[in-house]
Amino acid sequence: MKKINKEILIEDLVNLLPESVTYLMEKGIRCLRCGEPIWGTLEEAAVEKGFDENQIDAFVEDLNEMLSKSDK
Repeated sequence: MKKINKEILIEDLVNLLPESVTYLMEKGIRCLRCGEPIWGTLEEAAVEKGFDENQIDAFVEDLNEMLSKSDK
């Protein structure tokens, strides 16, 4: 099973776990702008929005939990 880390590219994250778009938008991180994915890593996108290392680690944990539930 693939695992998500903070270095995952946003584009790869969205392809791997489409529901991550909703999760990240709820956190204030936009994954899509005008229908186009934002380039860069999960960490870069979160840092840009002012999140710290602990918050980013929590996002990674949450996203991996979502991924494990979607891998039935």
